[in-house]
Amino acid sequence: MTANPEAPASTQAKKPPRLALLVATGFGLGYLPLAPGTWGSLAGTAVAILLWWPAFGFTNHLAEGAYAAGSRIVKPPWLLNAMFGFLHLVLVGVTVVTGVWSAGKAAKHFAQKDPQVVVIDEISGQLVTYLALAAIPLAGEMGRPVSDIGWKYLLAGFILFRVFDIWKPWPARQAEKLASGWGIMADDWVAGLYAGAGLLAMRAAGF
Repeated sequence: MTANPEAPASTQAKKPPRLALLVATGFGLGYLPLAPGTWGSLAGTAVAILLWWPAFGFTNHLAEGAYAAGSRIVKPPWLLNAMFGFLHLVLVGVTVVTGVWSAGKAAKHFAQKDPQVVVIDEISGQLVTYLALAAIPLAGEMGRPVSDIGWKYLLAGFILFRVFDIWKPWPARQAEKLASGWGIMADDWVAGLYAGAGLLAMRAAGF
């Protein structure tokens, strides 16, 4: 007996939203064992490194020239921070749009409010954290390469985001109640804002 091509769609197996699941799981990172959210945060950190490392390297080049001229400190043009900050903001916007869409599709597919395999929220939240880099002067000091300063903020941003993502301070838990993909994503954006504020506080304290 052959299947009836005229059968209602509800009686046929639904195809999984493959593209949405690919994005939502961070191209499969969400399927890795043990703490998929941490893998998502590491992916967000890796993307930030790829974006900002040219800025750190260019600043190091400026610093070397300043040291050769006898200066102890060099600050790159503000345009450098603004340019990379704008690119970072665009990247965050991309993760916001694709994240809400893909996370919502994944939640519907798995019939869960917030499927564990979805990590696009951690990727997006981690990138929100590193928006603070645009407001931190990439200053090079004698005996202290800019790359060292960059690693310090990248590592601190990762740790701070994981802490706030787990803690979920106000209004993160309230944001989880939003519908569909918005609820999956919004609490991580809140955690990212708190973590970014922590990076700015570190800078203000002289770290």
